[in-house]
Amino acid sequence: MTDINEKQKIVSSVPQHGFLGHPKGLFTLFFTEFWERFSYYGMRAILVFYMYYEVSKGGLGIAENTALAIMSIYGSLVYMSGIIGGWLSDRIFGNSKAVLYGGIFIMLGHIVLAIPGSVALFFVSMVLIVLGTGMLKPNVSSIVGEIYSEEDARRDAGFSIFYMGINLGGFIAPLIVGTIGMNVNFHLGFGLAAIGMFLGLAVFLFTKKKSLGLAGTFVVNPLSPSEKTKVMTWIGLGAVIIILLLVITIPAGYLTFQTFSAIVGLLGILIPTIYFTVMYRSPKTTSIERSRVLAYIPLFIASVMFWAIEEQGSTILANYADRRTQLDFAGIHISPAWFQSLNPLFIIVFAPIFAWIWVKLGDRQPSIPTKFSLGLLLAGVSFLVILLPAYFGGNESLVNPLWLVLSYFIVVLGELCLSPVGLSATTKLAPAAFLAQTMSLWFLSNAAAQAINAQIVKFYSPESEMLYFGVIGVIALILSVILFLMTPKIQGFMKGVR
Repeated sequence: MTDINEKQKIVSSVPQHGFLGHPKGLFTLFFTEFWERFSYYGMRAILVFYMYYEVSKGGLGIAENTALAIMSIYGSLVYMSGIIGGWLSDRIFGNSKAVLYGGIFIMLGHIVLAIPGSVALFFVSMVLIVLGTGMLKPNVSSIVGEIYSEEDARRDAGFSIFYMGINLGGFIAPLIVGTIGMNVNFHLGFGLAAIGMFLGLAVFLFTKKKSLGLAGTFVVNPLSPSEKTKVMTWIGLGAVIIILLLVITIPAGYLTFQTFSAIVGLLGILIPTIYFTVMYRSPKTTSIERSRVLAYIPLFIASVMFWAIEEQGSTILANYADRRTQLDFAGIHISPAWFQSLNPLFIIVFAPIFAWIWVKLGDRQPSIPTKFSLGLLLAGVSFLVILLPAYFGGNESLVNPLWLVLSYFIVVLGELCLSPVGLSATTKLAPAAFLAQTMSLWFLSNAAAQAINAQIVKFYSPESEMLYFGVIGVIALILSVILFLMTPKIQGFMKGVR
């Protein structure tokens, strides 16, 4: 009987040319993720404002610092849940079904947000979106890896095109959902996000059979019957324990928002550590794969630092746009939600250029660690740039919006050096038995970053913004230099992967 690895090789063994010179399955994955990101980034563009705007303005009236911390915790849990989605895919139902079930959960979460209600409904929607994104996001990226062979030179370019699809959705969403949500009604905006996810599900269901074929249908490390019984027992027992803990600790005042925030922060560091250990020590991991796991660790740490800066675009910089930026500019009134479109807009413009550069350079292109080092350097510079307005004009006057535009632009250049390259590197360095779970581990770098952000956003204020941006920016620059110096050693551990 043909094993899973052989089946996966069959899926991508014959080069296909059906979508922009790439396998035709990229069309399905491109537009599925386009609409999923439209729904997610549309919701995210107005979520923090929905939380801290007064009830009279249609918001929930949550304190500003608390809303910023909740946003970071929510973002952390979204990416942390990718471990659950990756495990379910690898052990139970495969990537394709994980994408389908995840999309349904996300759509339901946005529908709940679209219903005018209370803080309780808000948290119900967050749970649904967290679980849904955890199933969909890492697995749709894993399928992209499946439609290319390991030797296919189009692989990095394919991930860059896929990444451009993500950002097309992310660009349009704040302009549409953000405008409707901020100017008409928050709940109508969330309803548009639900429609976006519905369209993504429709694209996936109606095109996957012809374009993807067998890709995403294999369970790479299926549970045996005895393992299934054991797993179901542990899941049931875990659910009972969690419910009991909530029932006891919340009324007693032990589980507060601050306690929960600290727990998420701890998990953001603990879970990746456990997964690296499990993958490295697993008997299913070969000696070459173990070496590649070691090479992946410094890349993971660099990614955490990068996303700790980039993800503050939806928290600290969103608040900065709302409170510190001159929004009446050049004769128009700028919605603070529109700034969320800058990151994906720049990626749409520059992703094809970067993809062309990597293909043109071929074997002469910088190594993966070097690209990561450059991405981290640019992230640090983006934070040093945004402290300049306070340095020159003080922290009381409104800031020219072009400073924010410049900061977003610089971090995007760093993102294009790190993020699509990181997606591709993850599929190359992943042990065969942990394919989807390693992709989930990649997204855990974002979870760890936002878990850290949840702890540090409380130190931000207009009075402390120079120190806040300066310290974080300098730390990124130092880590960038260290990673660059380690590049030859890391490359050696990659065992042929470049």
